[in-house]
Amino acid sequence: MSDKIVYSTESGDLRKKPRSGAGQAARRRDGIVRVRKERAGRGGKTVSVIQGLDLPEDRLTLLAARLKQQCGAGGTVKNGEIIIQGDKVAFIAGVLQKEGFTVRVSGAS
Repeated sequence: MSDKIVYSTESGDLRKKPRSGAGQAARRRDGIVRVRKERAGRGGKTVSVIQGLDLPEDRLTLLAARLKQQCGAGGTVKNGEIIIQGDKVAFIAGVLQKEGFTVRVSGAS
């Protein structure tokens, strides 16, 4: 019998997860913070996802707390991404630019 983990209560079925390729690794380290609106897999609720922040976990959590407070919305940090409830993409991009990050809004508006 194999000792390979195939299910996690946090991530679900690990057999269906795509393997991280070289393109994803290079994208995360290019110094550009990407902010996008997302609704898929969230029960129809819209969230703003921030990825590409090259910060340690504790600083990422502090930034998420500050963004949640400024947006007046809930959110979380998951898998190195900050997820804020609601469509706050433009506001978040503006805040991050003021803090000195290079920001790109991804996806369609």
